[in-house]
Formats: sequence, C-alpha cells, structure tokens
Amino acid sequence: QHWTDEFLTWDPARFDNLTQISLPVESIWVPDILINEFVDVGKSPHVPYVYVGHHGEVQNLKPIQVMTACSLDIYNFPFDVQNCSLTFTSWLHHIRDINLSLWRQPELVKFDRSVFMNQGEWELLYVLSRFQEFSVKSSDSYAEMKFYVVIRRRPLFYTVSLLLPSIFLMVMDIVGFYLPPNSGERVSFKITLLLGYSVFLIIVSDTLPATAVGTPLIGIYFVVCMALLVISLTETILIVRLVHKQDLQPHVPEWVKRLLLERATVLLCIRDREKFSRSRTQSSDVSRQVENNDSTAKLNRYGCEDPRDCEGAGGARPAPAFAGHAEGNPPTHGVLREIAAIRQFLE
Repeated sequence: QHWTDEFLTWDPARFDNLTQISLPVESIWVPDILINEFVDVGKSPHVPYVYVGHHGEVQNLKPIQVMTACSLDIYNFPFDVQNCSLTFTSWLHHIRDINLSLWRQPELVKFDRSVFMNQGEWELLYVLSRFQEFSVKSSDSYAEMKFYVVIRRRPLFYTVSLLLPSIFLMVMDIVGFYLPPNSGERVSFKITLLLGYSVFLIIVSDTLPATAVGTPLIGIYFVVCMALLVISLTETILIVRLVHKQDLQPHVPEWVKRLLLERATVLLCIRDREKFSRSRTQSSDVSRQVENNDSTAKLNRYGCEDPRDCEGAGGARPAPAFAGHAEGNPPTHGVLREIAAIRQFLE
C-alpha cells in the first residue's frame, strides 16, 4: 500500500539531508482497507514498520495472506475455468477521504505471474482489475478496487484417476456381449462389473467438489454409465432366460392350431381360409409320412422286409415297399434316398 500523509513532511536540509525514515505502524495513521470476500484470518507475517518519505509518502510493504470465498462453477469439471474476485475497499472512509488506484499499469498486472506458485492444481491465466464507486446512501460514495483472478484447473490427474477407469469398465461391458448367452459366465461377468463400478463411484464421490453451484457434467456421465450397466445386466438375464426357455418350449396344441387357423380367420376377416386349412393339412401329411418312414426304417435298417430282396453292390436300392410312396410323393422319395445313402456309408 502507498498513500500520502500531509502531516508527515519535513525539510531534508534541516535534518542532515534525511529523505526517508521507518516508523512503527502503531505511531501513524493507516487506512482501513479490507477485502470483502475475507472469511478467515490468514497467517501473514507481522511487519511492525513502514517507510515514510519527506514529502509524506508512506509505503506499507507488508505481505498479506487471506482466505476468501469464491463461487465455483464446476459444470465442466475437471476442465473448468474459475473466476475469483478480490474486492478492496475502505470500510469507514468516503471517497473524498480515501481514493483507490493501481500503483502499476493494468496491463502489467494482468499477466504478472512472478509471485504465483504455478506448480499446483491450478494454473493462473490472468488477473483483471477494475475501479468503481458505489454508494450506500445518495450522499455517501465509496471507492472500490476489484481484481478478477482467472485460474484454470489442471485436468491430467482427474482424467487418469476418474475418466479412464470408467471408460475401461464400459469397454469391458461391451466385450462381455461376445460371451455365449447359454453360459452362466456372462451373467456373473456383468454382475462383477456392476459391483466394481459401484465401488468406483464411492471413491469418486470423495474426489468431486462437494460445495458448488450445480451438478458437474462428469457426475451425470457416471450416473448414465451406471444406468447402462444395469440395462446391460437386465438384457443379459432376459436373453439367458429366453435361450433356456426355448429348449423347454412345448409343442402347440392341436386345438390352438385349429382355433387360430380356422376360427380366428372369421374374427380377423381373412377371406382365404382354405389357404390356411390346406397349408395345415399338407403340413400334417408330411409329418405323418416322415413318422411312417422313420418307423419303417427302425423295423429294417436296410429298407426292405427281407435282406435277400436287396440288390446292388452296397444294397443301396430302396425297398419295393416304398416304391409306390416314392413315385407318388417326392418328399418321401428324398427321405428314402438319404436313408439309403447313410446305410451305404455305414457299410
């Protein structure tokens, strides 16, 4: 701080050309400059003296350490930029008694990083300054000097410790879809990922800033990832259930087929009922023919009633008992031909 006290002047020629002296702070007048955002007493070193020039210039070079409140906007955490303000003003004196101004040019103050520790979590971008007057009453005005300290968080630590583990867990969840759905390892793998992500969120909750305006975007990202893991687990359980249910699925009863293919066509206004009935009849005939062929093949693996009736090098000729069916029904002929080929291969 620098100010002028007209009561602290002297003629250097009368005092052995002495132009500057040091006086105790308690012995002279000191302006009551305070910081509005001040919240706690800092551990500032005590400097009991000030320099006084023969023209009344007083220099108080005491360093101060204060703890101030700053409203943080952590929506873009950990890629956020904060703007903290420091407001210097006189608590008692009006502007006609104490007026504030910068000792250096604003351009020099803006990019001065000489006294800033730039190796921590924050990186100083610049410092802006602004002078303004404000009044509590219409006749009383006060001087105010405000500094805006713009700082940016270093995101490397939070990217490595928060974002990358979450991305890896989500990638492993996607890879889990390549496991066969009919195995139990797929469900247990998804449950393990969900439990691991829950433990990860407990650790993350201690890292995120607790007192801030709004919810950070990274918190919404973690909630969405947790919801995706739950949906993935639910989908896996349903798929496994459908896979195992398909093996135990009973055949459709005959009365259900008749109800849907014959009776329901009237309610649904389907005109070609004969098409459904004919299709169902053909399907039943083919099924009965295949069953008859299977029964006949079980009676004689060579496809004939008497092995002596079979001729040929491998006995691959179909039995005479099936000649009438083979000529009149092409599907039956194909089944008999395949049975004969299998028999020849086995012999």
